[in-house]
This record gives sequence, C-alpha cells and structure tokens, in this order.
Amino acid sequence: MSHHHHRGQWGTRAGFILAAIGSAVGLGNIWRFPYMVASNGGGAFMIVFLIAMLTAGIPIMILEFSIGHKTHKSAPGALKALNPSWEWLGWLQVFTCFAIVVYYSVIIAWSLSYGLFSIQGLKWGTDTVGFFTNEYLKLQSGFSLSNFNIGVAIPLVIVWVIILISVIGGVKDGIEKANKIFMPLLAVLVVIILIRGITLPGALAGLDYMFKPDFSKLTNPKIWIDAYGQVFYSMSVAFGIMITYSSYLPDDSDIANNAFMTGFADTSFSLFAGITVFSIIGYMAHSQGKEVAEVAGSGGIGLAFMVFPEAINSLPGLNGVFGLVFFLVLAFAGLTSAISLAEVVISSFIDKFHFNRKKVSIIIIVIQGAISMVYATGSGLSILDIVDAFVNNYNIVVSGLIEIILVAWVYKLGSFKETINTVSEFKVGVWWDFCLKFLTPIFLAVMLSLKLINDFKTPYGGYPTWALVALGWSMPVIAFIVGILFAKFKDRQPNITHQSK
Repeated sequence: MSHHHHRGQWGTRAGFILAAIGSAVGLGNIWRFPYMVASNGGGAFMIVFLIAMLTAGIPIMILEFSIGHKTHKSAPGALKALNPSWEWLGWLQVFTCFAIVVYYSVIIAWSLSYGLFSIQGLKWGTDTVGFFTNEYLKLQSGFSLSNFNIGVAIPLVIVWVIILISVIGGVKDGIEKANKIFMPLLAVLVVIILIRGITLPGALAGLDYMFKPDFSKLTNPKIWIDAYGQVFYSMSVAFGIMITYSSYLPDDSDIANNAFMTGFADTSFSLFAGITVFSIIGYMAHSQGKEVAEVAGSGGIGLAFMVFPEAINSLPGLNGVFGLVFFLVLAFAGLTSAISLAEVVISSFIDKFHFNRKKVSIIIIVIQGAISMVYATGSGLSILDIVDAFVNNYNIVVSGLIEIILVAWVYKLGSFKETINTVSEFKVGVWWDFCLKFLTPIFLAVMLSLKLINDFKTPYGGYPTWALVALGWSMPVIAFIVGILFAKFKDRQPNITHQSK
C-alpha cells in the first residue's frame, strides 16, 4: 500500500476525530436542531432522531469512512476507484461543497461582526431586527448587486484568510492543528453559555417547550422525515467530506468506532446547543411576560442575529461577555465546517491533477472569496436563503441517494464489510446491510419526492420564479453538469520530481 505514501496523514487518531466532529458540528446544530425538536413533539422527536442516527447517520458515516480509508482518495477519485464511471458523482459533491462554503463563510463573517458589536456596548441597540437588516446588512428589496457593504466584506476577508491558513498546510499541519485549537475552545465556550442559560429565571419553561414529549406526533410522517433530514445534514454525510477526511487515515484505523464517536459527539453538541438556546428563550419570555412560543420565532439566521441579541440585551449582567462568547461559538462551529468544505474541493483537484497544494489552495480560496462578495450586497440575504434551501434539499439528498444506491446495490457492501470488520471492534452485519440497502434510500427518496411536490406547489419563500430558477433550481443542474465535465478530464500523472513539495 505504499502508492499513497506521499499523501498526508492524520498525526493522531484524536486529530482525525476532532476534525470529523468539527465538520459535523456546524451552524445547523445551533439554530436548526433546537427548532426541529420543538416543532416535532419535543421528547418524541428525540426518540425518532436517535433511531434515524442509528439507522441512517452512523451506517452512512461508516460507509463513507470505509470508502475513503479503502481508496485513499477524496470523493471523485474514491468513487472512480470503486467504478470508473462514478467519478462524476464525486465532482457533483465537490461543486456542492464549493457552493456551500461560499455562503457559509458569510454567516461566519456576520458572527465575527456581532462578536465585536457585543463588546462595543451591545451596538445593535433595542431594535435588533432593524439593526440586522437595515444597518448591518443594508438589505434592499428585489435582486440587484448594488449596495456593496464594506462592513460585511472586511470580516468576510478575515474568514477566508483563516480558512486558507487552515487548509494550505495540509492535513496534519493545517486542518488537524486548526481543529485542535477551535474544537476545545468551542467546547469550553458552549459549557459557559450552557451554565449561564440554565441558571436564568424562566429557563425551565423554555426547556419544557423544547422537550415536552407529544407522542401523538410519532404517527405523523413529517417528524420522521425531519429527523432523517436533520441527521443527514448534521452528520456531514453525502458532501464528500467524510470520504475525504477518512482518506488520510492510516490503514489500521477503527472505522466503526470513529463513526460512533463522531455521531455521538455531534448529537451531544446539538443537545447542549438546544438546551442553551431554549433556556435563553425561556428567560426572554419570562422577562417580557410572554409565552415561550411567542418569543421563540422559527430558528435559522433570525434566531442568531435577531432574537439572541435581544436576549443578550436583557441579561442581568456581563451582557457583552456573554454576547462575545455566543458569537464565537457560532464562528468556531462554522469555521471547522467551512475548513472541511474547502478541503473537499482542494484535495479533489490535487488528487486528480497533482497540482501543488499551496497553489491550489490559494487559487481556489481566492475564487471562492471573490464569489462570496455577492453576499455582501443589499440582496445578500435573499440570495443566501435561496441557495441554501436548494443546495441542502436537493444537492445533498440527491447525491446521498445516488451514492448509497450505487455502493450498496451495484458495487455491493461485502468487501467493505470485510475491511470494516478487520479493523473495527464493533462488527457490522445485517443491520448495516438493511439500513443502507433499504431503509435509508427509501427515506431519502420519500423526502425528495415530498420536497419536489411542495416546491412545485408553493414557490419557496415567496420569491419570484426567475430568482428561484436562477439561484435555486440551477444548483442541482450545475452540479450535474460540473460533475460530468470534470469526470471527462484526463487525470494528470504526478510529476515525480515535484512530489516532495
């Protein structure tokens, strides 16, 4: 197996696991998950979520870890190694990561700005909604790229510089180091806001709202679809990320254990974030004399940049410090995911064309950074909303569905099972087969069909059709075209003399 010796390798097992958790733990854990729980029957949803985790999240993660570990290639090369005609699917995932990291970086930039506003005497004032949309983002109605906003562009450049520094050094000297700094910091900061949150008056009412089990919802298909969808997004599967990260694993790594640890950590983080968010929403309701449901809103970007600043205003003390900690949590959770998204793109180009990592990293990050400036305009939030909805609902689900069908039905799982069971303490068998062959593809297909029907019935977010076509439906279409085009390119042979670079 010496043919991949020049490829980087994780320095330690902990380094790999921290990076995998760093990728899985992202903004969605903080602002998507708590609302999923609250709107889907609380404690009842948690049961379904754990079932989804064990029947879809972890089985797919074990599969992706073993694909990377077996082939020692990032997504396009790995899928090509399984079957020469599957390379396009890897490039489809590369395009998806490219599209996501371009807007993900923007939300991290907002978080950095808001961290600064926190210590500038809570600069957002009392009208937190107006401040975010008018003063900070300077939004305008309709779609135009005017109103370029330097206040967003500056932190955005800082974010890209951090991402570049993290990927340019390769796996061991870049990504592993970055995660060893960001992840422990993230853990400490989350514990701080968790303790502050649950000790506030009214916190229990918020937690009651989030976790109160409504078992009658278990018969509603929505709760199951939401749970599988959330597991899918939350675990970073079907992005090509886990294939790429595991391609740098030593040959004797315990694949199944790594997957369980990553899944468990990701779920725990979601729970901690949920407890924090709803404690604070409970406290807001308490201090304003309102019902929790009135204050809660619907999660997403609004929660972080409109509801939370208002909550920070009303804290009994140390508001600025708490604000800074909360927005750093968002920034670190986002950065570790953005680094993994950028690495998929960069490593795929290195694997296929054998370019030098430094050059590829700089060129790709500069291109992505330039495109991301679209989001620093007056229409930035609308564009982001559409791109995010479509990439998440279509690109990820479609590529996940195709990947699982190809690998489980066409390639067959047997050889993977042998490898996994040779290196892992936990042995995979019938449940793994059943989940990947039947359960997961059925759920993904149902999810996809319902989404399609829904999006044709009611245009997403009430946006004009042309905008949805140009920014939304174009995403899966471009991904397929990019996939097929890049797979047509010939691989460049490595230039042996330059290998040491």
